[in-house]
Amino acid sequence: MSGFVKGLLGVSVLALGMATAQAEDLTFNLTIKDHRFTPQELRVPAGRKVLLLVENQDPTPEEFESDELRREKVIKGGATARIFVGPLKPGRYPFFGEFHEKTAQGVLIAE
Repeated sequence: MSGFVKGLLGVSVLALGMATAQAEDLTFNLTIKDHRFTPQELRVPAGRKVLLLVENQDPTPEEFESDELRREKVIKGGATARIFVGPLKPGRYPFFGEFHEKTAQGVLIAE
């Protein structure tokens, strides 16, 4: 087998492995509407990397922020953000919307 074919085979195996890893990511949806997160409590499995799809249904921007998750992302009005977190230890990880902190509150619960 030539070096080129071996290299091509290696790249194919790597790409397949990456696609499999992405397929294994767990996806959870969060919605921002009327400056509130829904659901306010989101349960995710501990020890797994998860993808949060945060859809901002408000016409104004909001920021998903969490000191515990070490994430901060401004989401334009009408847009959806992809936020990866984890793997997380079991526990509670609060998050909030910085632009409407009094109403935009939530918690991610890893169990």
